[in-house]
Amino acid sequence: MKTILGRLAATLLTLAMTSGLAAAQTRITVAVGGGACLCYLPTVLAKQLGEFDKAGVSVDLVDLKGGSDALKAVLGGSADVVSGYFDHCVNLAAKKQELQAFVVYDRYPGLVLVVSPSHAGEIKSIKDLAGKKVGVSAPGSSTDFFLKFLLKKNGLDPTSASVIGVGLGATAVAAMEQGQIDAAVMLDPAVTVLQGKYPDLRILADTRTQKDTFAVFGGEYPGGALYSTAAWVAAHEKEVQALTNAIVGTLTWIHSHTPEEIMAKMPDEMVGKDKALYLAALKNTMPMYSETGKMDPKGADAVLAVFSESSPEVAKANIDVSKTFTNKFVDQVKKTTGMAQ
Repeated sequence: MKTILGRLAATLLTLAMTSGLAAAQTRITVAVGGGACLCYLPTVLAKQLGEFDKAGVSVDLVDLKGGSDALKAVLGGSADVVSGYFDHCVNLAAKKQELQAFVVYDRYPGLVLVVSPSHAGEIKSIKDLAGKKVGVSAPGSSTDFFLKFLLKKNGLDPTSASVIGVGLGATAVAAMEQGQIDAAVMLDPAVTVLQGKYPDLRILADTRTQKDTFAVFGGEYPGGALYSTAAWVAAHEKEVQALTNAIVGTLTWIHSHTPEEIMAKMPDEMVGKDKALYLAALKNTMPMYSETGKMDPKGADAVLAVFSESSPEVAKANIDVSKTFTNKFVDQVKKTTGMAQ
């Protein structure tokens, strides 16, 4: 009888501890600026691998059209954290809105400026985009920033092209194929999908590799990161640490597995029907993913320099870029998880 009662007590204690753990697990809403884009794969994969749960946070991913929409969700209070491009943190600093990135998962932005197949005859360089319709994920998103930077870099007014929001996935591909736009700033897998159909696809600028990124920006240029308002980060350090642990754990998993194994973990609706094309796109993207989750301060400086060139508001704002990111939580990963850094 004592043995039975002992077992029963142990079972009840385990149940109580488990339910207490579940109750203690914080629920976080993460707004993603276009989940089908491979630039955001580490965030989606972290959910698929159960890394968020393992770290002690229950995460709801909300998939939005572009980075600017994800940012609006956090600023409006309908989401806690953005999975989006770090450059928003710099841009908003000029407007005295304090945002802080706490884990970086893209070493390069992966942005590609592509000419629509039906307009390749008339558009041979970036200078030919003046007066043309150029697709971006959403106005005010990183794709839009990238376009304006390239126009300015090539001696054009940053507003000389008409910007049209076309999303990042199938909608962007359709707009390009149907000739609704003359060119677009796209990301994989959409770029590789188009290249598969149009081998002579004209690419005017590419930032999917270190070499190409250096050619465009003159150095590393961080892309996707988890960020939130500085106030939220300061008030939720436990949750921020858990999110960081999950992303760093996912990056470690990515770099120890094959593209085929990674693809097998991704949701079917994101992979799509043509698995071969998705796999080709993923192979193109692999060098982009960070191995550490850390922000390179020189990369952050490069983002500020780029925005200062294309935005008079940023140039005049005297921004302290060191306040737009922190490596504190990535530095704590080893202590909190035992994971090598």
